[in-house]
Amino acid sequence: MSDQITVVGSANLDIVVPVPQHPSRGETVLGGDHARIPGGKGANQAVAAARLGGAVSFVGRIGADAAGVELRSSLMNAGVSCAELKEVADAPSGIALITVGPDGDNAIVVSPGANFHLRPADIENLDAVTKASVVLLQLEIPMDSTIAAARRAKGKVILDPAPAPADGLPRELLDEVDVVIPNETELATLARRHVDPDNQDDLVDAARSLAIPQVVVTLGSRGALVIDGAEVTAVPAPVIEAVDTTAAGDAFRAAMAVSVAAGQTLEQGAASAVRVGAATALRFGAQPSLPTATEVDHLLT
Repeated sequence: MSDQITVVGSANLDIVVPVPQHPSRGETVLGGDHARIPGGKGANQAVAAARLGGAVSFVGRIGADAAGVELRSSLMNAGVSCAELKEVADAPSGIALITVGPDGDNAIVVSPGANFHLRPADIENLDAVTKASVVLLQLEIPMDSTIAAARRAKGKVILDPAPAPADGLPRELLDEVDVVIPNETELATLARRHVDPDNQDDLVDAARSLAIPQVVVTLGSRGALVIDGAEVTAVPAPVIEAVDTTAAGDAFRAAMAVSVAAGQTLEQGAASAVRVGAATALRFGAQPSLPTATEVDHLLT
């Protein structure tokens, strides 16, 4: 099996607005000038993995519109194979409406559009899925399509469980997954209980309740927690002043996929991924902020 990484997921055009604070219910907030930036969890992770040196293919759907042209161009410019990125005639490309606060924190609303036209039948017998050493998945496409991709994969399956479904992940998906990488909020949703993010034992118990042998919990500025069977490892993150955290989680998951494809352990992957995520948060936007390996070292010096 090759060291190919295949990402099956979403491509969205992000419309990003800097704000002094995120609006509460019923409130209008005046923001700064908006920017149109290629994004989407799947496309972000594909671009990030390619920039880190991975051989990456992307499977997804875009609309036959200007946004779709931008999204395809961004992927191809990063070196991602787009042979399985198809246009949908009767749906617009996905968009994400993102507000970014002064500390780099963000709030996101996604309109999936063409992303929800990727069907299980579209994934059957795709070499990009069956021959990949790592298949990286998220939940911004239909759940049955995510399950189909996990079932067809013969290599390692890594799942970014976002957006986390309120009723938890279906067992038929979890049974096909090798590594789950939630953040602390997603972990609590999937475990269906309150989780104290400052209590390592509570995080570990919640992660083990998913009944997946390998779980990596991202903890933002506090790094990550790796649960690999009976072994638990806390991985600290570099100390930074974040500019925009929009794609930091996507960069982390992409770095994990690159490490797994290269045969590294989860602990080795997480040590690299926290640095990649931190470097990403030092620049504005989704895909424009995703660094190469050389840029990671430069940004964190």
